[in-house]
Amino acid sequence: MKKNKIIYWTSTGIIGVMMLFSAYSYLTNEDMKAAFVHLGFPDYFRIELAIAKIIAAIVLLIPTISKSIKALAYFGLALTFVSAFIAHSASGDPVSIAIMPILFLIILTLSYIYSNKINN
Repeated sequence: MKKNKIIYWTSTGIIGVMMLFSAYSYLTNEDMKAAFVHLGFPDYFRIELAIAKIIAAIVLLIPTISKSIKALAYFGLALTFVSAFIAHSASGDPVSIAIMPILFLIILTLSYIYSNKINN
């Protein structure tokens, strides 16, 4: 049981910190603003995505939030990672950049699996 909690909190912590950091970057970093232009997204999408990532990170990191709300956060982040992979691939970015969302999707999947293990 202890191993499951360590895996859950490590993977969830990585995702939570990464989401908060990327959201902060989306809102404050001019290079991130240029990256959204490069990918063909409108500027308002960058702000919407930053807010959604902040909400999802908070939901995943607070243990008392209901399973159904957490499931929505997991789904939203999974959709974000898959969409990011597609956007980077379609815009001609190198594989080293395009693959990063898939790596985070794997970490998110670990978090989801171990969330279910420790909550059942």
